[in-house]
Amino acid sequence: MANVAWPKEGDRKIIGSRIPRQDGAVKVTGAAKYSYDVNRPDMLWGKLVTSPKAHAELVAVDTSIASALPGVKAVWVDEELLGEELRYVGQVVACVAAESEEVAIEAAEKVKLQLKVLEHQVVDNDPSLSTGRPSNREEGNLDEGFAGADVVVEGQYGIPVITHCCLEPHGQVTEMKDGELHVWPSTQNVSRYSNQFGDEIEIPQNKIHVDTQYMGGGFGSKFNIDKWGIIGAKLSIETGRPVKIMLDRREELMIAGNRPSGFAKIKVGLQQDGLISAVDAEVWGSGGQGAFRAPPIPYVFTKVPNTRLVGKGIRTHRGSVRAWRAPNHPQGCLLTMSAVDDAAAALGMDSLEFFMRNAALTDRPEVYREELQIAANIIGYRQKAHARGDSGPGPVKRGLGVAIHTWGGRGHPSECDVTINSDGSVEAKIGSQDLGTGTRTCIAMVVAETLGLPYEAITVHLGRNSYPASGASGGSTTIGGISVSARRAATDALNDLLRTVAGRLGTTDEKLEASGGHVHRIDQAGGGVSWKEACSMLGPNSITKRGINNPGESQQEGLISAGVGGVQIADVSVDVETGVVTMNEMVAVQDCGLIINMKLAESQVYGSLIMGITYALYEESIYDKKTGIMLNPDMEFYRLAGIKDVGQLKVHMMTGKGFDERGIIGLGEPPVIAPGAAISNAVANACGVRVPNLPLTPERVIAALQKGGDIA
Repeated sequence: MANVAWPKEGDRKIIGSRIPRQDGAVKVTGAAKYSYDVNRPDMLWGKLVTSPKAHAELVAVDTSIASALPGVKAVWVDEELLGEELRYVGQVVACVAAESEEVAIEAAEKVKLQLKVLEHQVVDNDPSLSTGRPSNREEGNLDEGFAGADVVVEGQYGIPVITHCCLEPHGQVTEMKDGELHVWPSTQNVSRYSNQFGDEIEIPQNKIHVDTQYMGGGFGSKFNIDKWGIIGAKLSIETGRPVKIMLDRREELMIAGNRPSGFAKIKVGLQQDGLISAVDAEVWGSGGQGAFRAPPIPYVFTKVPNTRLVGKGIRTHRGSVRAWRAPNHPQGCLLTMSAVDDAAAALGMDSLEFFMRNAALTDRPEVYREELQIAANIIGYRQKAHARGDSGPGPVKRGLGVAIHTWGGRGHPSECDVTINSDGSVEAKIGSQDLGTGTRTCIAMVVAETLGLPYEAITVHLGRNSYPASGASGGSTTIGGISVSARRAATDALNDLLRTVAGRLGTTDEKLEASGGHVHRIDQAGGGVSWKEACSMLGPNSITKRGINNPGESQQEGLISAGVGGVQIADVSVDVETGVVTMNEMVAVQDCGLIINMKLAESQVYGSLIMGITYALYEESIYDKKTGIMLNPDMEFYRLAGIKDVGQLKVHMMTGKGFDERGIIGLGEPPVIAPGAAISNAVANACGVRVPNLPLTPERVIAALQKGGDIA
């Protein structure tokens, strides 16, 4: 009889192995159809009309010229905005639906907006511009903490607004057919997507069908239906034809979400032995039109006895903040790790030794110490390390930087159906989505492990809201949620099969198990019947069981957990004549509980490192103060790292005793948190001065060197 508990190390046949993605072939061959690839018969193209001003009153909208163009079938206008304020460039005002994309673009350009221009604000790095009451958090006694410190260091640091920059932009195809609405959105929230239509359209929930088989990234920006989702449905209902609205790259980078900025003045007190005794931080930044929430400082070092955090939000005329992979953690990590690393340098203490010592101030000191040691060994820290400022000859200086991070990652609520058919075939159905991290693959592996079958024997159906509901892919909760619901469903289905087979084998179900493609007595692995023969005993019937992940219950049973830690060390070179930073090597050591697929887990970390290197060295949303317009909303000037920019990447996953027993913990977000801080610390170690703000562009490096003094 099968037990829902995860198999122990040594008993696992599939879980933990390096199985390629189930959908890898269809993706690399182009057979996989993303939302952008969906083209329905007789489809119209939708093109948004957006505000050209950062702040203005919308007086009137003239659609007469656009409506008269041949091929234009409908023009939608947001009547509720008339007489109201438009608050950022790109705010959606209207939409045109036409026979071709070209006609839709032309028609959208001919919609005339009458505007009364108002003053705008896009600057986010000046704390005097903050509005509202500051948020405050204070613990211990700051005065005593700093008075008793042997070293006190103050600094100012910053991390800018960046966009999500999804490979596939936001949007969807909508189609009214026989009184029912069909939607093919690029979303990380399939099961809850249709709920968001609410009263905007008069269609019952059970007549809205959502289908997302493949999507090109979301990073936290694709939870919501968005205004273009509502518009697409309304235009489809009005015209009786399918309508495709996908944002162009300019719209995508301006209005489809951003990661808020974070700037801080931080004061750190250290004891002579390097232990942090006090941290005082004033933080400010902007979520655009969204609320600003101060990042956690001190980050990870939660047991610093004396701390104060004052947070100030700046409301700017930009698009609103959206959750960006590990919300607020990259900001908190960069600001904290820069400040404490500067304090360690002032004390003359080696960074690795400093982090080892202050691991005592974290929630998992022994884990961080072990990870620090492993990372140091992999990168050859002790052979390469030097005091701040590479004193070697020549203009190219080399340095190492350390940073640590944390995350939650407990699985979300999820339901999954597993069906065993009488011909031996097995299907799993779940209303989850594959954000690109391998959801299909992991479900197949869990079900195959449970039933004692080859991985290839499992067919996984996902991405539709008609399947059992599963949570949105956010907070690194997907892998825990879907794995537990799949495990429970497969276990229950197997036990039903064992009860059917038991009588034929002259035993009871408690004495049977499935392994190696057979059903047999637990004490007689060589006997029994084949899987197919066992399933044939079902006759014309099949077995379908629904597994449910209730996060609290599953955590108590040890199936999932929360709370991971990671360490990253960066090795960089800095040309102090040109300011160019070059990545030599990046090492990441990460724990995430029980790993379902080692290859995909490592892939998550590699992707995070590349993303982190990108925001550390290149990414920044640049806005013109005078016009409020984003100056780099394209892939030419919004720079991302290429393969030649990332150096050598090395990943070590923490497994085995003490880690696997915790159950599954999500991995999508934690490894993207620390790269910015580690790289910033490495640059400081190389060139001898802190470059206070990301990204670490040549201009910023040179400016910091000129301010702090050149190195010989």
